[in-house]
Amino acid sequence: MSYKVAVVDIGTYSTRLLISGIHEKDSLEETLRSVDDILSVGRITSLGRNLKETGYLQREAIDETLATLREYVLIAKEYKVERIIGYATAACREAKNGNEFLEKAKQLGIEINLITGDEEAYLSFLATAYGLSPEDSFVVVDQGGGSTEFAYGIKENDRYKLESSISFPFGIVNLTERFIKSDPPAQEEIEEMKKFIKPYIEEAYQSMKNCTELIGLGGTITTLVALEHHIFPYSSQKVHGKKLKKESVKKWLEKLSSMTLYERKKIPQIEDKRAEAIISGIVIFDTAMEVFEKNSIRVSDWGLRHGAVIKYIMDRFSSQRS
Repeated sequence: MSYKVAVVDIGTYSTRLLISGIHEKDSLEETLRSVDDILSVGRITSLGRNLKETGYLQREAIDETLATLREYVLIAKEYKVERIIGYATAACREAKNGNEFLEKAKQLGIEINLITGDEEAYLSFLATAYGLSPEDSFVVVDQGGGSTEFAYGIKENDRYKLESSISFPFGIVNLTERFIKSDPPAQEEIEEMKKFIKPYIEEAYQSMKNCTELIGLGGTITTLVALEHHIFPYSSQKVHGKKLKKESVKKWLEKLSSMTLYERKKIPQIEDKRAEAIISGIVIFDTAMEVFEKNSIRVSDWGLRHGAVIKYIMDRFSSQRS
């Protein structure tokens, strides 16, 4: 039996759609291996813009995100998916009018899940475990717009197990709004940002220090791979699984932070809106590599949406056999 599922990731910075084709087999492992990505699209909608300052999702950001969701619902229906499942993260968790926005999203025909930081970390862990099949222990650094998750996983008897996870209340939107005031960013602003996030990452390190490798998720780190390997137009297949060395991450931090926003926007691999916040994302990964004392980071193009598809299959498989 085959079916299709659509997953929408309603993030603080971007709104993404994944349509997957699933072919049910006799075992869970075979079914997970059968998954095909039919369509993957994303748009930077900046739902969480000015959230820290005001406590509310801004009307313009709500309208832009809802318009994107309407488009995604139409696409999903064209593909005749079984279900359209939405996952809302940090911006909707924090905003005083988050539930009001989610009610409007539900009216479009999307099953909405408002998830905690730990649930977000779990989905990132699933995406990494089954998307990259690490051979040993690993820490997933999932940098988002309003939060950043660290998840520590191990491989045990050919199965993956989440040992611990933690979610921190910083991402590229709120860090950029808080620290970057100059164009190009002043070195002092970058140092202040680093000083702010480092104690959080050191907290994660205390329970995750035995990891063999770091794995990075999110638009910043995949963009760095595209820059480093001259990938344009963007190709998930070319980016997924690539490694970035510590010196490459530092090189791009220095290079991009010395440019004005206008100059960053002219680089083909960097989307216009991402150019505004990419510096903060690089600072997160640079600091993580420093704290965890890793000379490289492996990059996954699979994220929350893929983890959600994997969880959907696992839950369905479990219910059918209970």
